[in-house]
Amino acid sequence: MRTEYCGKINEKYIGKNVEVVGWVHKCRDLGGVIFINLRDREGIVQIVVNPEDKEIFTIAEKVRSEYVLKITGLVRERPDGMQNATMTTGKIEIKAKFIEIISTSETLPFSLDDYVPVNEELRLQYRYLDLRRPEILSKLMFRSHLATALRTYLNDKGFLEVETPVLTKATPEGARDFLVPSRVQQGKFFALPQSPQLFKQLLMMSGVDLYYQIVKCFRDEDLRADRQPEFTQLDIETSFKDENDIQSIMEEMIREVFKKLLNVTLPKPFLKLPYAEAMSRFGCDKPDLRIPFELIELSDLVKNSEFKVFSENARDPEGRVAAICLPKGSELSRKQIDDYTKYVAIFGAKGLVTVKVNVLSKGLEGLQSSILKFLSEEVIQTILKRTHAQDGDMIFFCADKRKVVNESLGALRVKLAQDFNLFEGDWRPLWVVDFPMFEYGDGRWNALHHPFTAPKINDIKEMEKDPGNCISRAYDMILNGNEIGGGSIRINNMAMQKAVFTLLGISDKEAQEKFGFLLEAMKYGCPPHGGLAFGLDRLAMLMTNSESIRDVIAFPKTTTTHCPLTDAPSAVSKEQLDELHITEKS
Repeated sequence: MRTEYCGKINEKYIGKNVEVVGWVHKCRDLGGVIFINLRDREGIVQIVVNPEDKEIFTIAEKVRSEYVLKITGLVRERPDGMQNATMTTGKIEIKAKFIEIISTSETLPFSLDDYVPVNEELRLQYRYLDLRRPEILSKLMFRSHLATALRTYLNDKGFLEVETPVLTKATPEGARDFLVPSRVQQGKFFALPQSPQLFKQLLMMSGVDLYYQIVKCFRDEDLRADRQPEFTQLDIETSFKDENDIQSIMEEMIREVFKKLLNVTLPKPFLKLPYAEAMSRFGCDKPDLRIPFELIELSDLVKNSEFKVFSENARDPEGRVAAICLPKGSELSRKQIDDYTKYVAIFGAKGLVTVKVNVLSKGLEGLQSSILKFLSEEVIQTILKRTHAQDGDMIFFCADKRKVVNESLGALRVKLAQDFNLFEGDWRPLWVVDFPMFEYGDGRWNALHHPFTAPKINDIKEMEKDPGNCISRAYDMILNGNEIGGGSIRINNMAMQKAVFTLLGISDKEAQEKFGFLLEAMKYGCPPHGGLAFGLDRLAMLMTNSESIRDVIAFPKTTTTHCPLTDAPSAVSKEQLDELHITEKS
């Protein structure tokens, strides 16, 4: 039905008759000559209909936006002064010889022009129309090319693409599982997978050796701009490779797709940053290295100060006093400072202390702050040097428990960079490594990653003696403040796996109920193995410079997990519930 896509009709077709199909993007009648911009997934081509071609012209007069047309015509060069350098087809046009109206269209609920703002709920309700917008459709096309590039790389490296079950067993994080009732086994439920984690480990025990899968996963949790209840990840697992081997292969893969799809050369190798250093310098484990300032440790300088908020937290083993220095921040108004103080309160901070650096050369007289009288001049000068403060800067101080300070200043650092566009460079990837194996909360030890992550030490007694200082063999790939991939070397020793379960408060009975099939498999020759998973949605979002992963998903849900297009989730009939042996809620 078509010679070529509209967006690919170019100069090589000049003098040839072509057939194109698509949607009417715009239709204009200029002095008796009708111009139709015909659009398909590859772009737009201009059709010219002259009034002397009366039969065709009569049809063209009926055409409206979003009609579906089939047009046959002669490709010719556009007249001088009429070429459009912003269009890939801007040097040519098609003189219509035949027009068929395949389908008409009612007036759309919103304009498809990219410069017309549209309510997101309305866009998602009519997502099939929203996807016609070239800027949205191009992101889906990019995502397709990204998936192809990732598959090509992994196939060339000898990885096997293996599908794992979608109907499976509830995970340790069962509260977040989407449950599927079994009709034939009354009272029992499948769970949709949050990850193929256990199956890919079993594949390593099966001898698959190098596995990958672009897989749909499900998690029933509160959503944000970069989260969806169903999401897609590139899942990878390898045997007989250590952290450095895996990181090297994955770095090469990401470098290759960035070069192929964006013509961007990423650094080689990626920076590796220990977790403890990331938290100290950036307040988070996914730092954005494009931001040119960091958290500065001040506890040692103020532990003997007269300002109790500083001294008490500086001397507390679990406390911290730190600061960030905002370039040219002295221009901030009192209201702006108050707004930032309210912002960090979200993370538990009781307040922010500020020092306005007016003129460094004037000493204390060149500074403006309510805390100066509590600090010695020597301490103040050392703070200025340590924060690299310059004339016109603003220093923000936070004193509290270490976790509160890290989260508050870490978030403030990012917000200040966003508010004042302080990012330097385009792409700053890194690995964060040496994560704690466990974290303590709610009266028990919890796995920071998951209970199958291997510790760096092989001595079970040493791990049990001091779980809080046990380091895991986990690693996350971070890009511009976003975790795009995370993984670890897995436990392949039965005794160590059981010891980790015990530390996590998982009894032998519970371990057998939830992971019995994995533990059984480990008895029969379990190779050393490890891997990771990349968030394909998030990676596509970053590479297309989108504000939300909803922009790179064909039919996404809203932040309330609602689908405006299909109105899912929805109620089901009593008959369906009865068949599933589920009692209808009164």
